[in-house]
Amino acid sequence: MPSSPMLTIHEVADLLKVTEATVRRWIKHKELAAVEFNREYRVARKHLEKFVTERLTIDLTDNTAVDKATSK
Repeated sequence: MPSSPMLTIHEVADLLKVTEATVRRWIKHKELAAVEFNREYRVARKHLEKFVTERLTIDLTDNTAVDKATSK
């Protein structure tokens, strides 16, 4: 990650390999915390790390994927 504690939408999109529109949508829907600075959004590195960690959490109570994988 870039060394700055605050990342631009472009930097976040580049790091996560998504479009800038996707990052803006996450911000708009309050899924990703951001602050507006000079009419542009910035995302704190710690908020991005939290966002990614939460998205990587797997719900082990949902056996659908396991059932599909073992049904063959």
